[in-house]
Amino acid sequence: MASFLILVAAGAAVAALLALRLWVVLHSRVLGPRQSCSLLVVAGSGGHTTEILRLLENLSNAYSPRHYIIADTDEMSAHKIHSFERNQADRDPTTMLSEYYIHRIPRSREVQQSWLSTVLTTLYSMWLSFPLTHKVKPDLVLCNGPGTCVPICISALLLGILGIKKVIIVYVESICRVEHLSLSGKILFHLSDYFIVQWPALKEKYPKSVYLGRIV
Repeated sequence: MASFLILVAAGAAVAALLALRLWVVLHSRVLGPRQSCSLLVVAGSGGHTTEILRLLENLSNAYSPRHYIIADTDEMSAHKIHSFERNQADRDPTTMLSEYYIHRIPRSREVQQSWLSTVLTTLYSMWLSFPLTHKVKPDLVLCNGPGTCVPICISALLLGILGIKKVIIVYVESICRVEHLSLSGKILFHLSDYFIVQWPALKEKYPKSVYLGRIV
C-alpha cells in the first residue's frame, strides 16, 4: 500500500511539473532581436496551401531558411511551393540566397476518414513529426488549418516543454472560417502563441484571438 501511495505521489509531482512547464512555455512569447528567423510552414492541400503562400508573399527575406511541411501524398502543394519560391527569386534577386526545404509526413486525417482511426493516424503522424521538428528547430511555426499542422505544433510545443528550444507558434485561421473555427483551430487556439482570425464574428466569440482584417 505504501509503495502504491509513493507511486501516486510521484506521478502527481511529475504531472504538476509538466503542467507548470507547459504554462511557462505558453506564456514566454518574446523573440529576441535577430538577423534571420528560421521558419517552419505547414502547408495543406488546395486552398490551405494557396492561403499560406499568400501570407508568405508579405514576409521579408529575413524569414530564412524556410522549411515546408506537407503530407506525403500531396504532390500539388510541392509544385505550388517550388513555383512560389521561383517567383520570389525572380521578383527579387536577393532571394536567390534564401534557403527552403520541403519535408513530408503522413496525413493526420484523410477526407471522410473515421474519427476513431483519425486518433491513431494522428498519433502516428506525431511520432514522426517530433524527430523532424527537433532536427529543424525552427524559431517560428506558421500554419493555417490543415490537419497536418496539429502534430507539428504539438511537437514544437514539446521542444519548449523539454527545454530544448522555445518555438513561437502562429496560427492563422482560414479566410473561409467566418463564424466557426476549424477543428485544427479549436485545438490550437489553446496552444498557439498568436491566434489570428480574419472575421470580426470570430473575434467576438474568441476575444483572446487577434483580428487584423482579411490578410490573404
